Parts: sequence; C-alpha cells; structure tokens
Amino acid sequence: MTVTLKRPAPAAPPTRAVSPFRHRLSAWDLKFSPYLYISPFFLLFALVGLFPLVYTFWVSLHDWHLLKGQGEFVGLANFTNVLQDRFFWNSLGNTMSIFLLSAIPQLIGALFIAAVLDQNLRAKTFWRMSILLPYVVTPVAVAVIFTNMFGEDPGLINNLLGNFGIDPIMWRTDTLPSHIAIATMVNWRWTGYNALILLAAMQAVPRDIYESAAIDGAGAFRRFFSITLPSIRPTMIFVIITSTIGGLQIFAEPRLFDPTDPGGPQRIFQTTVLYLWEMGFQRNNFGKASAIAWLLFLIIVIIGLINFSISKKIASADAKKPRNRAQCRAEGKRK
Repeated sequence: MTVTLKRPAPAAPPTRAVSPFRHRLSAWDLKFSPYLYISPFFLLFALVGLFPLVYTFWVSLHDWHLLKGQGEFVGLANFTNVLQDRFFWNSLGNTMSIFLLSAIPQLIGALFIAAVLDQNLRAKTFWRMSILLPYVVTPVAVAVIFTNMFGEDPGLINNLLGNFGIDPIMWRTDTLPSHIAIATMVNWRWTGYNALILLAAMQAVPRDIYESAAIDGAGAFRRFFSITLPSIRPTMIFVIITSTIGGLQIFAEPRLFDPTDPGGPQRIFQTTVLYLWEMGFQRNNFGKASAIAWLLFLIIVIIGLINFSISKKIASADAKKPRNRAQCRAEGKRK
C-alpha cells in the first residue's frame, strides 16, 4: 500500500500595502487626466477665440482711434450711436438679402448634388473632386471671373441677353441685381463644399432601409423625402448653422465685386462686415467698429439659437411619429 503525500500549496506572496498618497494620486489621475487631454483645445480657443472676443468688447467701450490708441471710457455710447446709424441698418438689410439669396438656393443645390452623387455613378471620385474645385479657387479669382461676367456694359451675361433683345441689367448700380450677382458668387463657391458634407451623411444611412422601401413600392422621390431627409437632418442643421455664420459675415465677395467703389453707389450692396471695415480702417474709429462687430456677433447667436430650437422641435415631432414598414423590416433584417 502506497501513500501519496500532497505537497502544500505555495503561499501567496504578501501584498504590499498601498500608501494613502499613492491611492490619492491614482484617484486624481482618473479624475483630472481627461481634462488634461482636452486642455489644448480650450487653451487654443481661449487664445484665438475668447481673448479677441473679450478684448473687442473692451475696445467698444472706449473712444478708440486707430492711430491714437485708447481714448476715454464712453460705456455703451458706441452701441447707441451704431444703432442710430442709418448706414448700419442699411448694411444689415443688404447682408440679410444676400444671405437669403445665397443660403436657400445653396442648400437646395447641395441636396440635389449630394443625392445625385449618392447614386451608382461611374467615376465617383472624379465627380466628387470636381464639385470641390470651386471651393479651392481663391476668392480673388472668383471675384475677377464673376466681375467680368456681371459687367454692365461689356459683361458676358448682358451680351448674351442682348442677343435675345433684352436690355442690359445694371448689375452694379441696382440693388436687387447686385445682390443676385454677389449671391451667385457665394453659391458657386460653397455649394459643392456643403454637398460633400451632406453626401457623407447620406452614405451613412443603412441601405437595407432603401431596399425595404423599394419592396414596399416606394419610388425614388418618396424614398428621398421619407428616408433620406429625416436621416440626415442633424447634418442639415449643421450646414444651415455654418451657412448662417458664413453668410452673415460675408466680406470678400462684395468687397471685390466693385473694387473702385466698395459697397457700390449709395451703399447698395455694402454688407455689415464691409461697413465694419470702413469704420475701422477708413474712418479709424475702432470703438464703433468693435461695437458693430459685437452687434453682429449677437445677431448671429440669436439666429443660430432660433435655427437650433426650430430644428429640435421638428426632430422631437418626428420622433413621436410611428415608424414606417420599411424601417421595421430593415431592423428585422439586421436582427
């Protein structure tokens, strides 16, 4: 009879007690390291975004001359003078007119181009790169091209209209034609850029939803308005807000549209930023120019908040709607 002896299990190594300081240091690392990782963005934003904003407000409270520098403290007098200035309201009206003439066609055109590029086309990369070319071209080149196109006497468009017996259009001396010409410049440059953003959102929509809708008998237009548009609504909100910010800050196009007379005769296409530039660098009144900048900033914030609230209400209303059969069928396929 053999007896087997079991070897005792090796003893576990003794655990070292963690000092309170190391435990506290580990807790601090878990708590504060995420903020340290994202701090470069906030430091850069404070340097190039927040500081100029605060400093501009400080300048707006003083009688500040470009060459003489800081003058006496005037409080909100610059804001009061700007709000009583008819040229400011004229520039604001011109800005809103050009913005509406550019933003609405721009969004419609970008949606149409994105929907076309979302189809099975040959040479997809070529077409996607080609619509981005206007964005790559510098604003000066765009202004030179369109200035020749929208010339009053030797302009290309007026020559074409003259072949059909139509009188030439006063692109630089009439208010509405000048706004249409500048809005056309903006649309030509930014429509392709926004189309690529919307195209990226369209390609993120699951394809099985479209297949299920096609099985149910939905046509191309029905699929676009019932599936595509609701699915890319957050991206459309982003495009609308960025277009609003850029449209209300328009400067290069109206400045270069008539270099000899910035703003046109009797300021018919002088925008708010162009008036701000005139106040600061031609009249040397940095106090009023800073007040104009802050008023424009507040207007952009208010319009952005209105856009966000409206889009949020639309999104919440759509969320309460019952899902269609195509969406339910596509979810069943994925499961």
